Amino acid sequence: MKWSVYGFLLAGILLNLAAQLGLKAATDATGPLFGGGVDVPKRMVQLLTVPWLWLALACYGISVIAWVVGLSRIPVSQAYPMLSMNYVLMVPLAWWLLGEAPNAQRLAGIVVIIAGVFLVARS
Repeated sequence: MKWSVYGFLLAGILLNLAAQLGLKAATDATGPLFGGGVDVPKRMVQLLTVPWLWLALACYGISVIAWVVGLSRIPVSQAYPMLSMNYVLMVPLAWWLLGEAPNAQRLAGIVVIIAGVFLVARS
């Protein structure tokens, strides 16, 4: 398999990460969407005015394109487990950007994910 295939898949993964972080930034700006006496329609309109939401949605759209290009060159059974890298990469990013410190159990799970992705990628 060519490295360019991994490049497209990695681009899809990284753009998906950016989208998740953008969505979190958008909802942090507006607050919870439901519960606690929230005026849901008003909160949804507020969310639609947050630039992070639109950036996140753009990242999702581009990530789909990158992912489709990658899938056109590799079996889905080999590519899909690589999405698990989102978990691996998100933990340090969430810790660094959002202050969400991981615990030992989460870190152990990440080690298992890395091993699994490595084995699948080599198959």
